Amino acid sequence: MKKTILLLVMAFCCTALFSQTNKAKKSTASSILAKSENVSAEMIKNKFYLFITNKGAKKDTILLKSFEVDKLPLECKIEPFTTKGTPLHKITWQEKKTAQSKLKTEAAVTTISVICDIVSKTKVLTNEQTTTKITEIHFLDDKQTVSETIDRIRNEGFECIVNKAGDVVLKNKGKENKMIYVPADKKFVFASAGPSKKK
Repeated sequence: MKKTILLLVMAFCCTALFSQTNKAKKSTASSILAKSENVSAEMIKNKFYLFITNKGAKKDTILLKSFEVDKLPLECKIEPFTTKGTPLHKITWQEKKTAQSKLKTEAAVTTISVICDIVSKTKVLTNEQTTTKITEIHFLDDKQTVSETIDRIRNEGFECIVNKAGDVVLKNKGKENKMIYVPADKKFVFASAGPSKKK
């Protein structure tokens, strides 16, 4: 009887230990969302990092954003480019958010672009552009018996484009701003502003 109890206690302890080990592995496991050569964008818990793998096993990191637990960056891309002799990486992802009431729904998609210098491990530019699709019910009479559904789109911010020269163009429907990189300051500065060129 004592042996049976002892075996049961040992089995319970082993199961608990195995379960805790698995939980620890899951909590530190990363999810790779995009990769380009030695650079990858990864989620660890609710933190979104840019990982740079150097020679050997050493990795450097740049924290891109902390997310709410139930949210993830979507459609993540890494675009390496060179400007003014400096290698940079543009990381782009989307975030979606929906707000809904009885008469109105707003579905917003925000595109975030972060440009990083992986040598100095710094973020040199961050840009956000949001497109919101709005669906709204309008009543045509006081008794609210006849209605119509109206759809419209609201755009905020600028699209972030890297051109062949490695300059950044921030563009929306009515405006276009060019930014050039200043290596000494490790940042982009505005070069010019003017009307948007129609295609």
